Amino acid sequence: METSEILKKVRKIEIKTRGLSQNIFAGQYHSAFKGRGMAFSEVREYQFGDDVRDIDWNVTARFHRPYVKVFEEERELTVMLLIDVSGSLDFGTTRQMKKDMVTEIAATLAFSAIQNNDKIGVIFFSDRVEKYIPPKKGRKHILYIIREMLDFHPQSTKTDIGMALEYLTRVMKRRCTAFVLSDFYTRVDFTKPLQIANSKHDIVAIQVYDPRAKMLPNIGLMKVKDAETGHEMFIDTSSKKLRLAHTRYWMQREADLRQAFAKSKVDWTSIATNEDYVKSMMLLFAQRG
Repeated sequence: METSEILKKVRKIEIKTRGLSQNIFAGQYHSAFKGRGMAFSEVREYQFGDDVRDIDWNVTARFHRPYVKVFEEERELTVMLLIDVSGSLDFGTTRQMKKDMVTEIAATLAFSAIQNNDKIGVIFFSDRVEKYIPPKKGRKHILYIIREMLDFHPQSTKTDIGMALEYLTRVMKRRCTAFVLSDFYTRVDFTKPLQIANSKHDIVAIQVYDPRAKMLPNIGLMKVKDAETGHEMFIDTSSKKLRLAHTRYWMQREADLRQAFAKSKVDWTSIATNEDYVKSMMLLFAQRG
């Protein structure tokens, strides 16, 4: 992509997503994520109505009467975007590619973050960490992130979400809110790294998928290619049995994903490329607010 073309696209995405974050998301984002960043500030004597979970047992034992920890909201959050750049994201049969929708959602989250004076960083991943952009503030930083998303060429086409989560856990010392943006097509189980990452950070999963992944059209012989392995084959979509098997496979995958997120206590949403992502994001935020 030529530089002028990239800049034009960056500008277009900025206008759309900055408007969305200012008019729709700002308040919801704040209430959904701000309250999660709590810093311990002091202890004081227990008062009627205090949450017993806040009792500091060490201090209580020392003074022989109950003391509670007092927390205050941290001034700013660090937001990390874990963006899947593997081969399967370069696919789309409706209005847009999965990759395009991921870019828009990521940009909207980034603008919502800087409106709340938060830092934002990015981990681009395939089955390796392709690029790490440390968290910073400001519009200039976000435009750099969007430019990278539009013109990034990964070294690998495969996916390993667990590896990206392990990297996040290693590189981020303080608690952050991390959005994982992916189609979650992976052959590697990532439940354990997800549980560990979510115990240290606040992980939110956003699945972007193409509606064809759910239901194959009846259009006869069709050539399909696995974007991650490069394997090509012809399938006969006029076979009802094949179409049903395809849908059953999809439903099983989704059930496995739901289970992994539930087990890890991770909030998530699933958005098709022919849907309005604003609605899904609003619901996700409302769930957490």
